[in-house]
Amino acid sequence: MGKYKIRETKSGFKFDLLATNGQVIASSQVYKALNSCKKGINSVSRVAPAAGIEDQVTVPVDSAEYKKLPHPKFELYMDKSGEYRFRLKARNGQIVAVSEGYSTVKNCAKGIESVKKNAGDAEIVRG
Repeated sequence: MGKYKIRETKSGFKFDLLATNGQVIASSQVYKALNSCKKGINSVSRVAPAAGIEDQVTVPVDSAEYKKLPHPKFELYMDKSGEYRFRLKARNGQIVAVSEGYSTVKNCAKGIESVKKNAGDAEIVRG
């Protein structure tokens, strides 16, 4: 079972979603209040397990084959440094979690599957 680890920063609170092996698989923005951070966790828990995956890499956004998915969704994309990443968008389109950079699309997709698997019933701890 995964785990949400909340930690305090200089400007507020953020969380990391950890896989069962302790690896960080997704992180949040910094929230000003602890309660807001917990609401972010609740959003990820609710939407991640059933969110679709919008592949913006193998089917370029500007191509005719590209299909934009409704929210909530994972967006799989390539960043400016050439690494593959994902972001999870909630029902309202806000980004609620982001990934680290991956060297391959396959590994990034595995990261998404790990979030889908671990987010729904992960316990919340302070760290």
